[in-house]
Amino acid sequence: MSTTFLAGLDGSEESIKAASYAAIQAQHAGASLVLAHVIEWSGFDLLGPEELAERHKIRETELQRAQSQVIQPMVDLLADQIIDIETVIHHGHAAKTLLTMIEENDINHVFIGRRGASRLAIALVGSTTNSIIQASPVPITVVP
Repeated sequence: MSTTFLAGLDGSEESIKAASYAAIQAQHAGASLVLAHVIEWSGFDLLGPEELAERHKIRETELQRAQSQVIQPMVDLLADQIIDIETVIHHGHAAKTLLTMIEENDINHVFIGRRGASRLAIALVGSTTNSIIQASPVPITVVP
């Protein structure tokens, strides 16, 4: 049975530290690492055909931005680590999406920054981090 670690990335300095630490721990454990970025997105808007087409264009632009500005810089930073790295980008609610990934992908350990890039950060622990801490079925390492 293989071991898989998950690191949540949002482009913040704390998420970069968490992913870097996760890579070191993955190398020591012989684990693979999933770098995950979630673009906050609600699927419940009622839209007309023109709005739907525009929304699709926006989603594609956001996926490209996430790949080039969040995921790829982290992959480049970890290039010297001797581990298998998978990258994923999803749209949705960050905490719910990461929790679903944990369960559906047999994740063994999660690494996440204490606070993320959100402007709505909670005083000591961000809301996404707090939600994952409360609901995760696997161990969590919170990196300051």
